[in-house]
Amino acid sequence: MSQPEPGVPPAPARAVARAPGHWGEWMQGRIGENGPVALITLPCPALSLSAEARPGPLSAAVEIAAPPGDASAPGAPPAVFVPMQAGEAAPVLRALLSALSLPEASFRFRAPMPPGAGAGFSTAALVAAARAAAALHGREAPGPGALAAACLAAEGASDPLWAPAPDALLWASRKAQALEVLPPPPPAEIIGGLWGAPEATNPADDRFPDISDLVGPWRAAAGAGDLPALARLAAASADRCTALRGPSGDPTADLARALGALGHARAHTGPARGLVFAPGTVPDGAGDALRAAGFERVFRFTSGSAAGRPAAPMGDADDAPDDAPGAATPGPRA
Repeated sequence: MSQPEPGVPPAPARAVARAPGHWGEWMQGRIGENGPVALITLPCPALSLSAEARPGPLSAAVEIAAPPGDASAPGAPPAVFVPMQAGEAAPVLRALLSALSLPEASFRFRAPMPPGAGAGFSTAALVAAARAAAALHGREAPGPGALAAACLAAEGASDPLWAPAPDALLWASRKAQALEVLPPPPPAEIIGGLWGAPEATNPADDRFPDISDLVGPWRAAAGAGDLPALARLAAASADRCTALRGPSGDPTADLARALGALGHARAHTGPARGLVFAPGTVPDGAGDALRAAGFERVFRFTSGSAAGRPAAPMGDADDAPDDAPGAATPGPRA
């Protein structure tokens, strides 16, 4: 067995890194009839995905657990652990690592939401994998610009989940560019779940409604900390998307009115849906009402400027978060 060079620490046996998810978008659409697809993401610190990297040939598996606060809900799904589809995951991960000049590794992901939910699984997995692989191989963690470019190269679209305040960006997801830096929204409490079938993002899909008329009002309302106005704008974007893209029969808007929500939001690709409330005002029985309407994996979280750091992923105690959100944790050294 070869020995490490004097003064050079041995490589870690594993490294763990994290990235937060999101819960759809506050808004998403074209900026002008023929403009780029852009979004303002709805960060969900509770949906933190972790990636564990170990030395070895490129492989990936994922564990999907119940969302925070839903573990004891009626019909809550148990945690499952399955290999990721090699034909789907391997080329994307290989492209990511190649763009960052990182060696391959064996990855295990832990996430509280499945792929295709509209919860940022794909981008969060890439961001966490890049950070974990860098730590595993003793490299410096890639910065925001490098991560954005690498995610774009790997998948053709991305969410700005590496940004300190991702909801303060009007983000052109197919270009990996910030079109504008906006005031972040104030704190909001969201209760939501999955309604409808999983849907993966297609970077070539630009069939979204024009939302350019909503950006100015959003900028003004966010600057004023006007959550009711922001929730109404989010609902307008969600309703336009549903009218254009479906699915039909979506009960989210009716639930928002019935439960007295300020508005509602959705994943403009995927089944994530949420009702927007001022913090502390979600009515009793709201979760039961969502489940009765067909929502699955129901949970609640706080988003906005005071939402705080990402929550720890479900796992072992040695996977607890570091002082820096999203930082990579080297494991025991070989």
